[in-house]
Amino acid sequence: MSNQISAIRDSFSGRFAVVAAVAGSAVGLGNIWRFPYLVGQNGGGAFLLIYLLCVAVIGIPVMTSEFIIGRSAQLNPYGAFKKLAPGKPWCLIGIMGVAAAFMILAFYTTVAGWTLEYFYQSLTGNLMGKTDTELTGMFDDFLSSSFRPVLWFVIFMCFTAYIIISGVKKGIEKYTKIMMPFLFLLLIVLCIRSLTLPGGKAGLHFLFHPDFSKITPKIILEALGQSFFSLSVGMGTLITYGSYIKKDENLLASAGYITLADALVAVLAGIAIFPAVFALGGSPASGTGLTYIVLPGIFDKMPMGSVFSVVFFLLLSIAALTSTISVLEVIVAYLVEELKMSRKKATVAASLSVSVLGVITVLSFGVFGNISILDRNLFSFLEFLTSNIMLPVGGLFIVMFIGWFYSRDLTNDELTSGGLLKGSLIPVFIFIVKFVAPVAIAFVFLYSLGIIR
Repeated sequence: MSNQISAIRDSFSGRFAVVAAVAGSAVGLGNIWRFPYLVGQNGGGAFLLIYLLCVAVIGIPVMTSEFIIGRSAQLNPYGAFKKLAPGKPWCLIGIMGVAAAFMILAFYTTVAGWTLEYFYQSLTGNLMGKTDTELTGMFDDFLSSSFRPVLWFVIFMCFTAYIIISGVKKGIEKYTKIMMPFLFLLLIVLCIRSLTLPGGKAGLHFLFHPDFSKITPKIILEALGQSFFSLSVGMGTLITYGSYIKKDENLLASAGYITLADALVAVLAGIAIFPAVFALGGSPASGTGLTYIVLPGIFDKMPMGSVFSVVFFLLLSIAALTSTISVLEVIVAYLVEELKMSRKKATVAASLSVSVLGVITVLSFGVFGNISILDRNLFSFLEFLTSNIMLPVGGLFIVMFIGWFYSRDLTNDELTSGGLLKGSLIPVFIFIVKFVAPVAIAFVFLYSLGIIR
């Protein structure tokens, strides 16, 4: 049966499609929402430098490992491990990846809905002329309300399902090839505007001049954790997308281009935000409120700030959408290949089931705010469970599978596209996935649980 599935399996048309789709998965709220506030809280340039090193040294090999598993098996995460390691418990990692995707989509689409709310508020001019206190109250009131957050969640889920239901080439590839160049264009426009503000050079100095005295074990682990979060490692997305990569594509090169695009978006987001923050009197260490509270206040002080507020929140919405479609595809691929559902039925079933959990998650800031798990509301619990436990554990076992269990000959075959490409970097890749990446991921896991500090 798996051979029949592979024979009719859709695939990306070429390298640009691969890079656009997978970079779209990686580029999201992690780059434009999470990355800038982590840079602000962790000393600017020092954090950026460590982050880029982690992406290059650890991120590319881990991403390539997932690609190898996906392209070798031509199946979803669960089916891939079941096929490549029959009769072994490795398939549990695949199941965990699908489950993680389900939970991530519930809370990630919640945040994605916030971007639509703020895009709408920007269009209507409701963010202009408000004090920081008023912007804080506006954000809190929105989160605690029962209608608008649910409405935006449902709308965002419908956008995501529409793209997924169209398939790999006609859906994921078609729309990411449009959205990713547009995302870069919007970011560059914002960067130019930010850099032309008087006093913006202080923001560039903060971002690009590392103070090495600020590099601590905490900053290193935060940067390593952000590189995994940003690259979508450990949730089955890269295995699923890897199964759509043609056999003649260079996996290491594709992973390199994707991580370059991902890191570039993060850096551009920093260039777009920090010069404006410094020029107009904001604080770079404003935490999670940097996007929804501090930046609207910054835009209000800019000439033509209302226009750039619209551009920024449109950018944020597009970045979120390129990620949600990749996460939903993990669940849909599982339903299609393991439960033999049609893509249309699988997309509807996945979207509806995620929406049930998602609506409860949305309302965990309001009417369900009294429900807590481990002293966290449902949103915080899902984020903690997936980001701090499931993704690091998934990433750890994926690199251990490639480094210690999977056939070296089959790994070489995938990395050289059946002998068509040179394999000069294979020994370096094997060393990293066998020894370096497992230790690094284990440290991130223990740090995220508070076991080491």
